[in-house]
Amino acid sequence: MQSIGILGGTFDPIHYGHLRPAQEVLRALDLAEIRVIPAANPPHRRPPVATSEQRLRMVELAVAGAPGFTVDDREFRRGGPSYTVLTLESLRREFGERPLCLLMGLDAFEGIETWHQWQRLPELAHFIVMTRPGWEFPAGERLPPWVRDRLVRETSQLAQASAGKIYFQAVTPQDISATRIREALARGEPAEAWLPSVVFEYIRANRVYVNRGN
Repeated sequence: MQSIGILGGTFDPIHYGHLRPAQEVLRALDLAEIRVIPAANPPHRRPPVATSEQRLRMVELAVAGAPGFTVDDREFRRGGPSYTVLTLESLRREFGERPLCLLMGLDAFEGIETWHQWQRLPELAHFIVMTRPGWEFPAGERLPPWVRDRLVRETSQLAQASAGKIYFQAVTPQDISATRIREALARGEPAEAWLPSVVFEYIRANRVYVNRGN
């Protein structure tokens, strides 16, 4: 069975810095799909600027035009803090032993040991760490044992287990951030090149980031 990718985030707003690297992973790993899962109540950062309803709607609009992507609103339906371990547990109950691949940037991976019940995460999914082209992970002796023991260098190894592997995938760098977009929109500056046109039009029509704390 093809693996299922999982892309979580606050998505305040969703933009090409999220979508383009994930599209590269979708193709490189031949994933069945990528489920984009917005965090309803992100526990490790400032509250989002856009409302929960606005962020979910922006993700729905962006994903509708992206083949191979689906939006998954389970964190909104569940309520409470949006802990990744709870989301992966829910997905595992749904998909059984099918391989699940949790996509994350290098910064997120380097901070993974601060996440809620982080030790359980590799039991529930593979980690796909998106890096810049040419980046090389440190020599084995410099890696924590839990990372060193799980590293794989071939995508085919991900299909041999439902979870527990770590794979580094190079993607094209995207010099885009949600903070930069929000600040540009609040100042009335151009931002439409950084996110899907349907998302930009929704933001403009609903004045999502006008006169809001950014």
